Amino acid sequence: MSLITSGIINVYKPQDWTSHDCVAVTRRALGIKKIGHTGTLDPMATGVLPVCIGPAARIMEYLDLDFKTYVCETRLGLESDTLDIWGTITDRKDASGVTEQQIRQAFQRFSGNISQIPPKYSALKVDGKKLYQYARAGQEVEIKPRNVFIRSLEIQRIDLTEKKIVWKVTCSKGTYIRSICRDIGQILGCGAVMTGLQRTQSGVFSIEDAVDIRDLREMSRDEIEPYVLPADYPLVHFGKAVLDRENAQYFCNGGHISLKNAAVERKPYYQDRQPHIQARPEYRQAYNLYLRKPDGDLFLGVAFYSSKYKKLVADKVFCRG
Repeated sequence: MSLITSGIINVYKPQDWTSHDCVAVTRRALGIKKIGHTGTLDPMATGVLPVCIGPAARIMEYLDLDFKTYVCETRLGLESDTLDIWGTITDRKDASGVTEQQIRQAFQRFSGNISQIPPKYSALKVDGKKLYQYARAGQEVEIKPRNVFIRSLEIQRIDLTEKKIVWKVTCSKGTYIRSICRDIGQILGCGAVMTGLQRTQSGVFSIEDAVDIRDLREMSRDEIEPYVLPADYPLVHFGKAVLDRENAQYFCNGGHISLKNAAVERKPYYQDRQPHIQARPEYRQAYNLYLRKPDGDLFLGVAFYSSKYKKLVADKVFCRG
């Protein structure tokens, strides 16, 4: 039987499963306690949920920076406390006069950097307490707007008879799709709620390559092994630098590496392609470091270029000297 101790599995989460359910199933299947997921999906949502195993869980903070793509179904004429169809309907409005042109004009506002107010039924914390806890207790709390980045938004289908819109959006971490539905309803003056949501892409992970968690639950470890990807697999936005054995040993023992001692095969490109990133500017100068080996480069860890030391300084080391 295969012994799987580290890596990432691109899991497909079905409706009515929580993200925690997917982690629990993976833990039982692999017999490993240290497992986490990136980018929580609400129970009613489906789609891509990368699950990190063992030491690979240390890269989860890097994956939070990836763009995510969703396909959403929105229904006009309704409002709810949770901003989706699964909450309590708080108002019904006439949407019969809304035209396709008005809908397309409304969606045009959601491009680039936007400000949005998160749903009151969400896990976002205010003063150490989750918003949904305030909401369930009937307590009012100020919810401040948040800046997010919409890379692209495309309307796929408009059904004026059923008052439904299907649209696809690629956005940054922290974007609430339900909030966009609410805002569209406010712009059109008829209200709107989310009636379906599927995440089709999360960074390099796509829905076409995902393994259904219900299938994984029935697999042996040998059957699961082909779905386990290495820890560096999604770190495509970081640069790549390869070291000889001496410098690799030095890096793994905590040493700083001069760029002249590293063969740079790829430069970082967060700066050009991810303008929404503001926190941790070190990511703009991040490199995956490898040991050159005849049978394939060995991933050593992630380092940031330090302007202070003029060298690559370890952020996370995965292969100790």
